[in-house]
Order: sequence, then structure tokens, then C-alpha cells
Amino acid sequence: MYELIKMHTNVNHSKTFRSTPTHSRPLSETKLSALLDQEWARFKDGTTASKDESKLAVGVLPLGVPSSFQHWDPYPISIVSAQGAWMTDVDGRRLLDLSMGFGAMLVGHLNPDVVNEIKATLEVGTLFVTPSPISRDAAQRVCKRFAIDQVRFTNSGTEATMYAVRLARAFTGKGAVVKIEGGYHGSYDPLMTSAKPSLDKAGSAEEPTPVYQDGSVSGEVFVVPYNNLEALEKIFRKSATDIACFILEPVLENLGIVLPDAGYLEGVRELCDQHGVVLIFDEVKTGLTAGPQGAAQRLGVQPDLICLAKSIGGGVPLAAFGGKQKYMDALSDGRFAHFGTFNGNPLAMAGIRAVDNICTTQALERAESFNLQALERISRIIEEYELPAHTVGFGVKGCVTWSPTPVRNYRDYKATDFTIAELSWLWSLNRGIITPPGLDEQWLISLAHGQEEIDILVEDFRLLAVALRS
Repeated sequence: MYELIKMHTNVNHSKTFRSTPTHSRPLSETKLSALLDQEWARFKDGTTASKDESKLAVGVLPLGVPSSFQHWDPYPISIVSAQGAWMTDVDGRRLLDLSMGFGAMLVGHLNPDVVNEIKATLEVGTLFVTPSPISRDAAQRVCKRFAIDQVRFTNSGTEATMYAVRLARAFTGKGAVVKIEGGYHGSYDPLMTSAKPSLDKAGSAEEPTPVYQDGSVSGEVFVVPYNNLEALEKIFRKSATDIACFILEPVLENLGIVLPDAGYLEGVRELCDQHGVVLIFDEVKTGLTAGPQGAAQRLGVQPDLICLAKSIGGGVPLAAFGGKQKYMDALSDGRFAHFGTFNGNPLAMAGIRAVDNICTTQALERAESFNLQALERISRIIEEYELPAHTVGFGVKGCVTWSPTPVRNYRDYKATDFTIAELSWLWSLNRGIITPPGLDEQWLISLAHGQEEIDILVEDFRLLAVALRS
């Protein structure tokens, strides 16, 4: 069964995609265990150079990685180069990249337009720490594309969400924050609350208990389930005089892909207006991967503030927060100050210029049509082999969620089968396809992917299905 909701924008595909199987059968636990053992042995045999590199790296980098997410046991693979939709690891293996930096490489690795813009900028300067026509031009591009009044640049998604929350607090004079249970918004202390919490600490599914990150200083944070307007309204009725903002991803993309119920985001917008709460959309992971103007415009609900990163920069470290004039005025009139030596640096602005030129409606339509093809073909394989799984897609991203029923919130996600998810990820990695190691991320079809890459993705999944049912 396909769940397709037609768009109201000029993109020809659906707003969202979800296909759930009409029939499914459980998988053999014995078979899963044997396949996992087989695949981990195969991994170790084929990645000896990555093992050696990890041994060197662990001496100077905690866990041997620049970011904790990049680590997995017994060791992660190490990449030496990338081009287009492909990467090469230290063992000399050519890998199809379906992670694409969580969207940062939407236009492909070493996209020639991005490279040329950066090369040209190197003739001008790498850092001014002053206003510049270069940063003004980039701001105009972002504001026009995402339909916002003003924007400020930062250097990471964490900074963007942190400053958006601080701005909301300055504007409202209130301090409390509401976020989604299981939602991830970077490493700012309040937003680390209940980011994939342990269920033995999280309390009721309808009224989750906030679970704070060790070592963080969060202030007051309220946690609500996604797709639950009643829970949000209850928090607002009780504590709106203390709440500065509600921050959420319009489509959750750290739990696979979790789609909003019909009317949910519209209801969120209405409740925030009723209770004087600033609505912040974290589009760090959606952004241009959702379509040429982002998720907010695609889904037809406009937030007060928006956070952007990854897809807007072509692989250059870059992020931004912005929104409606009346909120951004708190920056202009002295209620709030935002600092950063590298904000708006010319190299990052070159990335924005290049991506803005490359990511036309037509280019993103083509990538999305490939993604839709992959989702439909994999859905048919799920049906054929009666697998306990379903596919979900949004924009150029897609995933297989190992549950026969839709996932609507964090508790549904925690009930999915992580053993099969681990096997699926490892199976692909051993056959030359790299996806994020979190077991709950998505593939991304970039502008550099084509029919060859889609066929590889689909055939890899078919072979896994055969192995699971053999």
C-alpha cells in the first residue's frame, strides 16, 4: 500500500512517500544471528587497512574519530578520497556513498561548480571578519529561497539551533524550551534533553519524562511526543507563560524518516500562535534535501525561525538561522547578540553561491525521481519476500524501517527491529555501499547519483531479502 500525498508546489512528486506491506512474516532469529556472524567476519577480512588506521588514530583522537558518531565496534572504515557519488577507503575499495554527509554533499563530492567557486574565492580572501558584498549576496540568496526576511550565518547545525533558541528566549523574555522526544538538534545542552533517551527513564509515552544528558546544564525543558497535538496543548496550557519556543524537525530524520500526520504541523502552528510560543523548524537535515525551497514551504507550514546547514553549503562547514523580521529585530535592537569570527567567511559563502546555482527545481526533481524509483522497487521486494519492513521517503531521502507498521513517534521507533537494521547496514557495507552507522538514518540520492547507482541499491536489497528467506 503506497501512501502518497500530492504536493501543492511546483515539484511534480508527492509530498511524502510511505509504503507498508500487505503481508509480512517474522524472520528466523537463528538465521539473523548466523548472517550477522558471517557479515562481521567478512567485514574484518576485507578492512585490514582500516583496522590499522584505527589503531594509529586512537592514540591521538578519542575513539580514533573526529566525531563520536563516526565510531563503531570493532573499528570504523577510513576514507581517503571521494568523487561524485563514490568514495575510496584505505583498503582500496570503491564504495557507493548513500550517506552523502547527511545531506551536506547533496550536489555530490567535489562538484565542479563548488570547486570552481571556492578556487575563485581563494584569489580574493578566506576571511575578512568584516561586512562584505560576498556575505550580503549569500544572505539574499538564502532569504529568497527559503522565504525568510533575514538570516545570520554560523558554522555548524549545533550553533544554528543554539542561537535560534537563544533568540527566542531574548524575544519572549521566557526561558523554557519544548522539544520532541527522541529529537536531535545538535549538542546545545537544552536540546540534548531526551535525544534518544533510555525508555526505562523516559516515563509515560503520552507525557514523557525529560531525560537530561550527563554533564549538561539545560534549564527547563519540556518533552512531547511527535504527532501528538493533545500532549503539546497540555504542556502549553500548563506552562506557556514560561515557554519561549517549540523546536522540532518538521519531518523527523534521526529516527529513519518519521512523517507528520495530516494536520499535525498545521495544528502545531496554531497552538504556538495561541500561546505566544516561538515556533522553530530545525531544517539542518531537511533543507534542500526536502525540495528546492525546503520542508517548510513544501509542507505548507511556515515557522517563526528556521535553522539550516548541511545541504546549503556544498560540503563547506556552514549553517544559518533566520526567519521573520520581528524576531530577527531582537538582534538589531540589542536584546540579543550573536558573535562568531568565522560567520559568513568567503569560502562558506562560495558554497552557498554554488549550491544556489546548482540546485534548480529541475535538478532536484531528477534526483527525487530516482529516489522514488528506488523506494517503489524496494517496496515490491518487501512485498515479494513478505519482509517485516516498510519504506519511507521525503524529498531525495529514503529508508527501510524494519517494522511492518508505520512509525509515528519515538516509542514506535524503539519497537523496530534493530538486529535486522544492523544486518542490513553491514550487508551493504560489505558489498560496497556505505550508509550512516546509526541504524536509523536514511540514504540520500544526490545530484551525482544516476540509474547505475539506483540499480546497485535495489539489487543489494534484493540479495539481502533472498538471504533472509533462504
